[in-house]
Amino acid sequence: MGSTGPVTSLIALARAALREPFGRRARGELLYCLVGVLVGLAVLAVIVALLVPGTAESVIRAAVITAVLVPLALATGMARRLGAAHRRLAERLLGKRVAPPPPASPRPGLLGRLGAGLRDGPGWRALAYTLLKPPIAMVELYAVFLWADGLANLTYPFWWGMFRNHPPGVRLSPVLVGTPFPGRVFHVGTYPGTFLALVVGAVMVLAAPWVTRAAVSADRWLLQGLLGPGRLAERVRDLEQTRALAVDDSAALLRQVERDLHDGAQIRLATLAMHLGMAKEKLGDDGDPQDVAGARELVDAAHRGAKDALAELRDLARGIHPPVLDNGLADALATLAARSAIPVELATDIPERPTPAIETIAYFCAAELLANAAKHSLASRIDIQAAELAGMLLLTVTDDGAGAADPARGSGLAGLAQRVSTVDGRLDIVSPPGGPTRVTVELPMRA
Repeated sequence: MGSTGPVTSLIALARAALREPFGRRARGELLYCLVGVLVGLAVLAVIVALLVPGTAESVIRAAVITAVLVPLALATGMARRLGAAHRRLAERLLGKRVAPPPPASPRPGLLGRLGAGLRDGPGWRALAYTLLKPPIAMVELYAVFLWADGLANLTYPFWWGMFRNHPPGVRLSPVLVGTPFPGRVFHVGTYPGTFLALVVGAVMVLAAPWVTRAAVSADRWLLQGLLGPGRLAERVRDLEQTRALAVDDSAALLRQVERDLHDGAQIRLATLAMHLGMAKEKLGDDGDPQDVAGARELVDAAHRGAKDALAELRDLARGIHPPVLDNGLADALATLAARSAIPVELATDIPERPTPAIETIAYFCAAELLANAAKHSLASRIDIQAAELAGMLLLTVTDDGAGAADPARGSGLAGLAQRVSTVDGRLDIVSPPGGPTRVTVELPMRA
């Protein structure tokens, strides 16, 4: 059993490496690299045109032209438009959506627009991204080279017989074969040698998607940092969304409490009052009981209604704040595990108690995930781990069920994600078809 895990992992890794060159993501990243190479070469050509031939006179000229072009690009919004084009390209080819920065506020007049442009932080960042594009484009160019040269090497055994069918005694020059190292080649002069070219081509094609991904990741990092709204603006937007979610969540909770009181305890208490009133009538006002048996039945019904109303009120209060949390999150999770319909293995390591709000969110997340597993997963075992790590509370719930958990299907996961986000937390779901399902809730220790 000990060797099965590594072997399975190696097989899965090999399958992923073989599928990667033909996946949709790889094609999108390759197209993004091609466009990036063109843009980077165009920017590089402009820079070279400003500096060549490199004399003192050309340096002065370049400085003057740059001093004119940069304010012009900022004042006219050209830098922002270039950034917007890059964001659209990334969204279409990479599926990466970068929120736009706040809109510019130009002032009337040429000097007003120029001054506003020079003070436009997003415009400067977009210009910086454009100037940093050539170095990234060199890596993207290498990725494109791996794709093109690798695919070309794969064809050698197939066309060799058509173009190298020379008569005996005729000696042809060997054919050059590219390698993953630019500038390094080897020669093939015989048909068996073409299979070496095929092997080299296969290695290049298998490596190309990962080099492409590395180049695109660097580009995407620059894209997020320089073409987005900026950390402060993004943080403000996140806080606005979090506040809106918190307000909506509070309003929904109050509506739910009102419905529960109206449809449950309120009706039971009204029935209780009615039964007591009827019992009073049967007992009579003059102290002479008229129907003791009927009055006793009404009092019994009122007693049962009072106990039911008390139970509903207790459940309602528990839903607002479970009393078991008074003893800490570890004990509360142990209570949930003991009540679970599916066997639960619990492990907790929380040396410092989180704030009450964080404990409440973690408790309800665990309760909802256990309920989901019991309803949908067909699992036979659930593992719950709760631990403090680097100032964060990590709650992980794993089941061995059927998997394919989807927040969009109304399983309650979307609501959990919203509740977690109100305290700047994060919910991560890994649930491939066939399982297992692993849900990780990351919360700050202090709300």
